[in-house]
Amino acid sequence: RELSEMDAEDELDLAEMEKLKKTERACLEILKKYDFTEWELMEWSDQQAVFNFLYDSVTLTVVFGPPIDDGELFAARPSRSITSLDFESFLDEEQAPSSSCLVQRLIFQFIESQRSWQDKCPTLYYLPQALFDISLVVNRCKILGEELEFLQRWGAKFHLLETDIKDTEVKLLFSSSVAFAKFELTLAVSHDYPSAVLPFRVQTHIGNIGEKEIAAVLSRVPAGHHYLQRIVISIHQNLLQDPR
Repeated sequence: RELSEMDAEDELDLAEMEKLKKTERACLEILKKYDFTEWELMEWSDQQAVFNFLYDSVTLTVVFGPPIDDGELFAARPSRSITSLDFESFLDEEQAPSSSCLVQRLIFQFIESQRSWQDKCPTLYYLPQALFDISLVVNRCKILGEELEFLQRWGAKFHLLETDIKDTEVKLLFSSSVAFAKFELTLAVSHDYPSAVLPFRVQTHIGNIGEKEIAAVLSRVPAGHHYLQRIVISIHQNLLQDPR
C-alpha cells in the first residue's frame, strides 16, 4: 500500500512539474512575441523573474505581488501584480574597455530617465512592453560600442589618430599631413543614439578645418544605423584626402 501511495505522490509531483513547464513555456511565448530578444530569462518563480541583458552585465529583477482578480490573464493564468522592478549593473568598470563603460552609462541613463518603472509596469500584462523598450536601447547602445571598438582598432585608415571616451562624450582626434590638418571633434552621445543628430564641438590644432567645415560635412550625414562610423568616413572623404 505504501508503494502505491508513493507512486501516486510521484505522479502528482510529475503532473505539477509538467504544469509549471507549460506555464513557463506560455510565458516565454508571450515575451518572445516581441522582435528584440536582448534579454535572457534566468529565473521565473512564484516570487520573481530575473532577466539578464548585455552579456550578463545588467540584471533586471521583477518581484511579483498577489494574483489579480479582475480577469486579466497572463500565460493562460490570472495575471500577477508587480511590486518592484530593480536594475543592477555587474560591469567591472576598472577592467572593462572604455566603450563598454560608455554603453553601460547610456543604458542606465535611459533607465533613470523613465518615470517610475513600477508605474509603467504595474502588472505582468505590461512586462513584455517594458522588456521591449529596454531591449531597444540595449541593442542600439551595443551597436555604438561595436562602432567605437571598430574605430579604436581601424581609425588610422581614416586619419583618426585617437578615440577617447570621457563620461558620455566621444573625442575623435584627426590628423592628416596631406590635408595639413589636425583637429579634435567631440561628440555628445545619449541613450537615444543613433536616432538624433549629435551635438558637437571642434578644437583646431593645425590648419583651417574648424566648426564651419565640420558642420557642413555633418549636415550631409543622416542619423541612423552606424551613425558614428559614417561621420568618421565622411570627414575622411570630404576633408582629409589629397586636395588635388
